[in-house]
Amino acid sequence: MSLNVEHQSVRTLPSEKPIRLLDNAGHAVRGAASGGFELPELGTLLELYRRMVIARRFDVQVTALTKQGRLATYPSAYGQEACEIGAISAIEARDWFFPTYRDSIALLTRGIEPGDILQSFRGDWHNGYDQHAHRTASQATPLATQALHAVGLAHAARLRHDPIVTMTYLGDGATSEGDAHEAFNFAAVWQTPTVFLVQNNQFAISVPLSRQTRAATLADKAVGYGMPGYHVDGNDVAAVYAVTRAAVERARAGGGPTLIEGLTYRIEAHTNSDDPTRYRQSRDVEHWKRRDPIERLEKYLVSEGALSESVRAEITDAAESVAAHTRDLMTVEAEIDPLELFDHVYARPRAALLEQRARLEAELADAAVRAAAQPTGAGR
Repeated sequence: MSLNVEHQSVRTLPSEKPIRLLDNAGHAVRGAASGGFELPELGTLLELYRRMVIARRFDVQVTALTKQGRLATYPSAYGQEACEIGAISAIEARDWFFPTYRDSIALLTRGIEPGDILQSFRGDWHNGYDQHAHRTASQATPLATQALHAVGLAHAARLRHDPIVTMTYLGDGATSEGDAHEAFNFAAVWQTPTVFLVQNNQFAISVPLSRQTRAATLADKAVGYGMPGYHVDGNDVAAVYAVTRAAVERARAGGGPTLIEGLTYRIEAHTNSDDPTRYRQSRDVEHWKRRDPIERLEKYLVSEGALSESVRAEITDAAESVAAHTRDLMTVEAEIDPLELFDHVYARPRAALLEQRARLEAELADAAVRAAAQPTGAGR
């Protein structure tokens, strides 16, 4: 047996200090702390700022609608805008994105309509948008399952000589799943053009990162699979964008997959049904609020003269317009047809499924007849 020792590449662990291009005060970072990456140009940073402001306003609006009972549930990404927007902005329209349930603001940035994004959260459809048109898969609720899909599609594209890249987001808890291991390993072995972004918001619902791994960083896991890994300040959108953009370009050129860990924090609850006060301290939340990704970039743009009051007002108006549009869409009651439960299950429905559909159709027809026969005002 030969280990081909002479051909093995030297692999180094990612730094425990995350890569930064902007510090907490909005100052440019250079030298070793930058990891060798360059700060994106001002035009790119201003566009990232615009997208983050709009994304947060959308997120806040949807959270409010959920509290009003307009949606069944919603997992907020408040505070994680740098990861969400920085990474999704690094891929092209032709590339495929495989999101999780928390990545609605990335879908919004991808150009998907708010009403289509939110259909699943209010129980209309499991997926409300055309996946092929937007090159975006359904938001995955099971942990890490979408990572396998991202790798599979990337491998198929590579076999067809289709120069696309796939990107998938995972949470820190998802890295403990077997599906994540299989996706990482397959991608590295077959050198698929896949970028894995792990948003390490430090809690898998109530389980802290210390119960997920003994590794110094989640990016360390990349070394074991034989692919590059980067530990990035997940509240620095400039760093997230620069590192992800480099990974995308590397993947498209045939360099294989990359694992990127963005160190961030979930400011809001896991979902509206969660009580985060049972497992974390309010002082920790306040600490991370002071590391706000939008404020950090805003300070830099103002210092460079790239963000005037007129530009800021224009961005704010655009964000309010998206929020108002979202409110309008969610105040219209959806017309639900229970028989849609049986659509798109099989290309050729099985006999048992057709029988169930017929029974439900008969029950609905009977209920409609009885409702029509009921005297007006009865039951009040």
